[in-house]
Amino acid sequence: MRKLRIMEHISLDGVIQASDEDGFPYADWSAPYRTPAGRDELFAAHGGRFDLLLGRRTYDMWSGFWPKAPSSPMADAINAARKYVVTHRPESLEWGPFEGLGPDIAAGIRRIKSLDGPDIVLWGSSTLTSVLLEHQLADDILLVVYPVLLGTGKRFFAEGTSPRAFELVSSKAMPSGVILSNYKAAGSLKTG
Repeated sequence: MRKLRIMEHISLDGVIQASDEDGFPYADWSAPYRTPAGRDELFAAHGGRFDLLLGRRTYDMWSGFWPKAPSSPMADAINAARKYVVTHRPESLEWGPFEGLGPDIAAGIRRIKSLDGPDIVLWGSSTLTSVLLEHQLADDILLVVYPVLLGTGKRFFAEGTSPRAFELVSSKAMPSGVILSNYKAAGSLKTG
């Protein structure tokens, strides 16, 4: 069974939103902290060859950018990846290779995890993150934490996300102040 990894750029206060949709005032807030070293670490974290799990909004944003991006190891890998898309409109997908997951998201994700192929990476969806955690479908989470507070915007974990425990696997600080922390699922939350 292949693994599913959630990867997310996140502020210290949990904001993942980076586009100007819905009037968000801090579009592209992570740009001042991007470095070649950070890019290389993120690319390595993908594991070379990978497939993508994308919500419809992320798919639409990425399909407007990545196919036109200059050739690079990251752009080439993202463009070559099979895109599993959560959408009610699979007939309108054009950037491929792609596959719609169907109406039962959890069942669709279980199915694709059972297939042969590379590991699956989820980028950019607070909605899907909650579904993955609720159904215990995420194997690990890589948080790319930026030294900023935004105070507003979509959060990584939605209110009501199922409690879960994770174990720190690795952590690496970049010279820009960004910290990459990799966590693996460790079962139910324990208290007291």
